[in-house]
Amino acid sequence: MADRKHVVIVGGGFGGISVAKKLKGADVDITLIDRNNHHLFQPLLYQVATAALSPGDIATPIRAILGQRKGLQVLLGTVTGINRDQRFVELKKGQKISFDYLVLAPGAKYNYFGNDDWPNHAPGLKSIGDALQVRERILLSLEEAEQLKDPKLREPYLTYVVIGGGPTGVEMAGAIAEIAKRNMMRDYSTFSRNETRIFLVEAAPRILNGYPESLAEKARNTLEKMGVRVLLNTPVTDIGENKVTFSEGTIQTPNIIWAAGVAASPLLSALNTEQDRSGRVVVTDDLSLSDDDHIFVIGDAAHKEDSDGNPLPALAPVAMQQGDFVGKLIKRELKGKERKTFSFTDKGTMATVGRAKAVADIRGFKFSGLFAWLLWSIVHIFFLIGFRNRFRVFVEWMWHYLTFNRGVRLITDRQSNEEELIGGQEEKH
Repeated sequence: MADRKHVVIVGGGFGGISVAKKLKGADVDITLIDRNNHHLFQPLLYQVATAALSPGDIATPIRAILGQRKGLQVLLGTVTGINRDQRFVELKKGQKISFDYLVLAPGAKYNYFGNDDWPNHAPGLKSIGDALQVRERILLSLEEAEQLKDPKLREPYLTYVVIGGGPTGVEMAGAIAEIAKRNMMRDYSTFSRNETRIFLVEAAPRILNGYPESLAEKARNTLEKMGVRVLLNTPVTDIGENKVTFSEGTIQTPNIIWAAGVAASPLLSALNTEQDRSGRVVVTDDLSLSDDDHIFVIGDAAHKEDSDGNPLPALAPVAMQQGDFVGKLIKRELKGKERKTFSFTDKGTMATVGRAKAVADIRGFKFSGLFAWLLWSIVHIFFLIGFRNRFRVFVEWMWHYLTFNRGVRLITDRQSNEEELIGGQEEKH
């Protein structure tokens, strides 16, 4: 037993879970550490934020996913340090966990480009807490607008600004447009759907930068038909309480959602190794460090280039394939076999724009509209971990599709919210 190796995995996202699953049956001890006790299907967070799904639909306890296995331990904790010389990671509470192999899959966080105050006014979508905060702001704004007779005073509460034209921003803007223009409007009597304004703001000349230009243009046209104003070449200069400022002017609203750039986890700097501009660790062909082949970095935290020299995107399929690869590599190495080179198989990209509207690029074949939306739905349900989650999300989507109803429209922390102005900046989750 003394020779039994210890694999420490930091992060219970797509990459970390894939490593742990692939190591099933291997003669190793595994410790998986995550600051949350659940695996979160982040691509559908915006549906929690827009009251289409409940948190339980897209999150599953990590222990339930991996099950009870000999030599497997799941720890709830935050890794704050890595000691490469003495081979241990340190948790926030001071606990030290030694490793023979270390797999870092801590994900990424939103990059506010040095503007430390902006997250307070423009939350991103990286956690269930973020999604619930955004959902609550949207609902509170509608409640506030319902009580104001003057259309000018109502305007800020019926205005929504999504910053960032990537898949998350596009999906979020489309979902809000559906809420604002159709789903929830029939519940309110003071204002009409025509009073709502939705802005999707992008600093670059186009949205969906990683997609073929024809699909990006179709997505933009679809959004505009849904009532979203797409502002291109419009960098944000400032975000304050209930307002966002550009060089051309200011939009007053408490509903500001950040979906722009991402930065790698600050934990990675503890490795003292080469990182790219966004903080991702530059890894070798087998996803290990150039100066330490027993430490691997995968998923959003890794900078790995494809055959054309472009960094692999921060997408779930990349993290899952990398996790499978590292798990298999460790199993092979324990049997004395040589390491192989990681190669990503791109099965396509897709983004939903709204109800029965999406764009998809599947191995060179481009789709849009209802067929692309059906593809998007099938793929996302397939990736959900656990049959119960898949079945529940499928039923929810069919219900929304047939009835136009949004399910979860609860405002929690009601008492504390009444004591604040709408859009107050105190973190509640």
